[in-house]
Amino acid sequence: MEPNREQAMKLLTEFTRNESLIKHALAAEAAMRAYARHFGQDEEKWGVAGLIHDFDYEIYPTLGEHVVEGAKILRQRGWPEEMVRAMESHADYTGVSRDSLMERALFAVDELVGFITAVALVRPTKSIMDVEPSSVRKKMKDKAFARSVRREDIVKGAEELGLPLDEHIAFVLAAMQGIARELGLEGCS
Repeated sequence: MEPNREQAMKLLTEFTRNESLIKHALAAEAAMRAYARHFGQDEEKWGVAGLIHDFDYEIYPTLGEHVVEGAKILRQRGWPEEMVRAMESHADYTGVSRDSLMERALFAVDELVGFITAVALVRPTKSIMDVEPSSVRKKMKDKAFARSVRREDIVKGAEELGLPLDEHIAFVLAAMQGIARELGLEGCS
């Protein structure tokens, strides 16, 4: 079984009702698709990995369950091991190493898309189009802002991709700007 976007969306929405979590998945998908193009990889496969990486979070939000239980569900449903590993490896606490470029990219975009979303939402316009990479970097220094986002994972993700942090932020930001409407971040009128 090589899952496509439609199957990934079906899985995501079967387990996830929270609109913010769905938008997080869409942002991760956009960033993963962009990185797949950048690295000459399979855009559909990478996009699907982005869509499903947190599909189980709403029903298994604790560290001991999230990802672990989701991986079990994927395996029971016959999803490719490559997808299961990508999901498992995006959380350091699982102990699953990130061996493939897709696994490293998924880890790299996960925390960053959430952080960029938070930066956009505090802008007066609430538009991601008004966010600059420099404003993301500035907000990363503010430990009180979006305190649940692990800044060290954002930095580590860029390092694992072999990219300068500013370049990584700009790249992911551009991918998200491309789907601003779907993310609800096109701003106030």
